[in-house]
Amino acid sequence: MTTPIPGSPEELAAFARVQSRLRDTFARFDADSRLPNTVLVIPSLSLDPDELAKVSGVHHYEERLLFLLMLLRRPRTRLVFVTSQQLDPTIIDYYLQLLSGVPTSHARRRLVLLHCGDASAVPLSAKILARPRLLRRIREAVGETSIAHMTCFNSSPLERTLAVTLGLPLYANDPTLSDLGSKSGCREIFRDAGVTFPDGFERLRDDQDIARALAALKLRHPDARRAVVKLNEGFSGEGNALFWYQPDEAGTEEELTRAILQRLPTSLRFEAARETWPRFHAKFQQMQGVVELFVEGEHKRSPSSQNRVNALGQAQSISTHDQVLGGPSGQVFEGCTFPADPAYRMEVQAAGQRVAEALAAKGVVGRFATDFVSVPDGDPAQGPVHWTHHAIEVNLRKGGTTHPFLTLRFLTDGDYDPVTGEFLAQNGTPKYYFASDTLQQDRYRGLLPEDLIDISVYHGLHFHGATERGVVFHLMGALSEYGKLGVTCIGDNLQQARFLYKRTTQVLDEET
Repeated sequence: MTTPIPGSPEELAAFARVQSRLRDTFARFDADSRLPNTVLVIPSLSLDPDELAKVSGVHHYEERLLFLLMLLRRPRTRLVFVTSQQLDPTIIDYYLQLLSGVPTSHARRRLVLLHCGDASAVPLSAKILARPRLLRRIREAVGETSIAHMTCFNSSPLERTLAVTLGLPLYANDPTLSDLGSKSGCREIFRDAGVTFPDGFERLRDDQDIARALAALKLRHPDARRAVVKLNEGFSGEGNALFWYQPDEAGTEEELTRAILQRLPTSLRFEAARETWPRFHAKFQQMQGVVELFVEGEHKRSPSSQNRVNALGQAQSISTHDQVLGGPSGQVFEGCTFPADPAYRMEVQAAGQRVAEALAAKGVVGRFATDFVSVPDGDPAQGPVHWTHHAIEVNLRKGGTTHPFLTLRFLTDGDYDPVTGEFLAQNGTPKYYFASDTLQQDRYRGLLPEDLIDISVYHGLHFHGATERGVVFHLMGALSEYGKLGVTCIGDNLQQARFLYKRTTQVLDEET
């Protein structure tokens, strides 16, 4: 079978034809969820390789989409899951045993696992496209394409080519719209949506543009202490650098620009460990970026709004979270709590919905998150305050808040209440969680998935279907080599969820 040249007008036309089936496919399934359907999961991290390299154990992050195995709770759903390397059978068994009410053997018959046998840093989608025999096996496993679709971590031209090659609609954003999720593109979306966001400049190209933008911001805001320089395609805060203004910084815009340009190589403080100015500047020239004011505040928070635009083009609120941030200046994503603080969660949801509607108007499809920095006008501990929410970026892909929320939903068969911002289990009980991808210690190195499960069961940490409380692990493949693990700690209140996380770290520390 002849496939169009990637990126050619012929491929774009073929992709449009394939995508035109998505709406009808989902409309039929929404009307009757008992209909047979097949989901092809391609958890490719098709992102900038230099930025990915900043994340410890990143080649195991394909495992974050293993929560989709819980789609097998639908008795007529089939799943084809493709990875770069073969997954440990213990990890697969772990997820399948979480399927309440579905015999493991029944689920396993509807699951096909395929892999490339390739641990290189090349994106998974590129590996698949380079293997015609694997492509044939995927086609055979998917079977009838009229009842199938493909889902992925993020959509790039590689996923578009793969969708056209396999003749499957892609339930994700059209790659031609990816710029809307860049740091420059999302600032423009914030303007369209009418939400508050930090003063700054986008579509910057090099150090001259950076210095000019920093100077202009200082003149607009004489009391400004800090500004942020961001790579357009950075993620998890690892592509950010902080610039501190000098106390006596003054002069004309031209004078300020010259002074700032001279000290840029030594004044930027990078969020990513081992980042350097020459490397950062080269990457900035390649992908461009933004400069914006750093949002100051003694009691500030970092909530996010999760949304999706479904296959019918409808913008929907999914959840809110409070992000747990770390790094030198608190810009690196380390985890999240659900739901966001009741003091402002509905305000964040409303702002996120406006962004979602602006993205839907551009043709975006799929799940995404809008991150905010929220600042109160007083100390929240002293009484009610007014919060100002500054939108800072849109993650136009599945992210660190996607898998814990869907894990909760699949495990409990509950649903999100957009009126209260809470998640209610089937019995009406609100559920909460603390989730992190960055539970990491050198002492954990050498632990195998079966060791982790032994420890979890012995200490009663594992998730209990009867109580709908406990810990769900992910990123287990990264544990032995990197001492790194992901957890979603589910409880009946936030204190309980946080306690489960603390207890998990204590147990792992004691056992190792």
